Amino acid sequence: MVDLQQHHTFALTAQANSLIQITSVEELQARLPFKQPFVILGQGSNTVFVDDFAGDVLHIALKGIQRHSTDSHHLLNVAAGENWHELVCWTLQNGITGFENLALIPGTVGAAPIQNIGAYGKEIASYIDSVEYLDIQSGALFNLAGEECEFGYRDSVFKHRLHAKVVITAVNFKIPIQWQAVADYGELRQLQQPTAQDIFEQVVAIRQQKLPDPAQVGNAGSFFKNPVISQQQYQQLQQQWPSMPHFAVNPQQVKVPAAWLIEQAGFKGKMLGGVQSHPTQPLVLTNIGQATGEQLLAFARSIRQQVHEQFSIMLDNEVRLIGRHGMVSL
Repeated sequence: MVDLQQHHTFALTAQANSLIQITSVEELQARLPFKQPFVILGQGSNTVFVDDFAGDVLHIALKGIQRHSTDSHHLLNVAAGENWHELVCWTLQNGITGFENLALIPGTVGAAPIQNIGAYGKEIASYIDSVEYLDIQSGALFNLAGEECEFGYRDSVFKHRLHAKVVITAVNFKIPIQWQAVADYGELRQLQQPTAQDIFEQVVAIRQQKLPDPAQVGNAGSFFKNPVISQQQYQQLQQQWPSMPHFAVNPQQVKVPAAWLIEQAGFKGKMLGGVQSHPTQPLVLTNIGQATGEQLLAFARSIRQQVHEQFSIMLDNEVRLIGRHGMVSL
């Protein structure tokens, strides 16, 4: 058995049969067929082991960045095990702009398309040209075009039709050379004619101010997704909650901040055992000391139930929860 506490940022005590480091595609292919059950893991920033896992954990540590350019775009081929924030820093240092709004998002490049990571008005889907992956059953390598990845809000084909069937090995990014600032979201609005570096520094400062550092306090970032509801439902709720914030998704739908819902439901700063809804960002659940998977699940379910009773909105977890035999549902 191997200790997993240092391999997921929520840092619950958990064990697995083995932890296998994967540093090349060939090594990954040589491991086929994978023993059941198994979990594919990057840096563990969006995964919480809520129990001992009765299987093998394959840690994807593929490294490498290749850069090419056309007259209109920067083209990057980035291995799945590269750290996301370090890639954002690398692009700016090398004169490539576009990723600055997505600074300090924890995790690896391979996890980015699965989640369709996004922040401050941008989603990574708009920059993904294709995703390279290994088919677990056949061992063959494929390159899936970005438009075939079925990207949605914190969603992709890798959470549905291809879930547990593939391992992402690299991501190909296509970034326009002609840059346009996106600074009309949240606290970025205070910036006047910002450069990409200005936006990067502001995003980093905001995230460091609002969010707990996993190295200091165990957490997995935003525990729940921001729910998307109909305009009709929002207008009905606004009659009772005039201050309810929202962001337009399209003419028919709006996104409501889950943090606001959780705070209104009375959970901001609240604790259950060793688990707390963070005092400055209630969307983040933290391990304040000796938390257990049972406590985390109970607390998350309590939040979910209360928000639903109060607003008729059902929160979905953004964090991947792994139990003894695989994924656990709230």
